[in-house]
Amino acid sequence: EKAAAEKLAAAQARAEALEGASFTISSKAGEEGKLFGSIGVRDIAEAVSAGGTEVEKSEVRLPEGPLRTVGEFDIELQLHTDVEVTIKLAVVAE
Repeated sequence: EKAAAEKLAAAQARAEALEGASFTISSKAGEEGKLFGSIGVRDIAEAVSAGGTEVEKSEVRLPEGPLRTVGEFDIELQLHTDVEVTIKLAVVAE
């Protein structure tokens, strides 16, 4: 129980650090805002982790699949079974 409580506390601390945070990923895109390729869970996890808070790719939730267009997105992170946080992700053209 103690280990479970520690994991929960660590997840809550990460959630507080990420609350309201926004991140930007630049990618090559065509004129109409469609990306060449896509932004997946690994790319998002790397961008958030580079911002100072470690996030595993398994914690990133993309119910509609990878992002394929330029724009702003609300991304759900499931840091623990009881801890979810939403971050803003801006995908911009290079």
